[in-house]
Amino acid sequence: MPTYAIGDLQGCNQQLNALLEKVHSAAPDAKLIFLGDLVNRGPESLSTLRAVRAMGDKAQCVLGNHDLHLLAVAHGIEKKGKSDTLDDILNAPDRDELLDWLRRRPLALFEQGYLMMHAGVVPQWTAEQTISLAHEVETVLSGPEWIDFLRQMYGNQPAKWDDRLQGADRLRCIVNALTRIRFCEPDGAMEFSIKESAATANAGDYLPWFDLPNRKSADVTVLFGHWSTLGLMLKPNVIGLDTGCLWGGKLTALCLEDRSMIQVDCPQLQVPG
Repeated sequence: MPTYAIGDLQGCNQQLNALLEKVHSAAPDAKLIFLGDLVNRGPESLSTLRAVRAMGDKAQCVLGNHDLHLLAVAHGIEKKGKSDTLDDILNAPDRDELLDWLRRRPLALFEQGYLMMHAGVVPQWTAEQTISLAHEVETVLSGPEWIDFLRQMYGNQPAKWDDRLQGADRLRCIVNALTRIRFCEPDGAMEFSIKESAATANAGDYLPWFDLPNRKSADVTVLFGHWSTLGLMLKPNVIGLDTGCLWGGKLTALCLEDRSMIQVDCPQLQVPG
């Protein structure tokens, strides 16, 4: 049974349906792994969320920053952004069931030699440690104190991982790495002000997280989304699958077994800015 990893959906359900038609034509029994950001900014966040949830055991997904944003907005912790498209979920009769399902999704997965998360990892983490740290956050999100955790989730500090971190600082650092990271300073401190392509960073100042020397997860293949301005990236041990569906690019599915790809073209649904 082949497994396909799929990049950021962000509420683009029509494009998801078109991609799944191609995937199931090639492999009717395929399993799916979504790399986070199921919702927001696209026009069909509710139907997208319902569709992925309805797939049951045939699909897994990791949480992205927009998914966590939805949970925070739904509980009055964060205000909606001007480009958010979350009202259909917030006003849905099944919103509580959908949000409860969403908060119980993992932040990282390891399958078939692939370490998968929405955004990336800091250089200090091995694949095994990444899964363990993700589980710390997952335990809180699925437990009784999850709304309190959301209240403490936002912020860019601490920017650098330290095994001695505790409490909210520890959990926030884990979430920021797995759902928000793009660039790091040479010492591994995360930098969140730059969102453009990897070529934007000034040489010597910042590096894409996957280019940091001595990255401890380099012995496995890391598979991620999140970085639409990076586009499709296929390296032996790093694969980026956010191909800008929302921005008029493509929606991409990658077969884990042979790295073959299936893509659909997407209309531009948002203008950067």
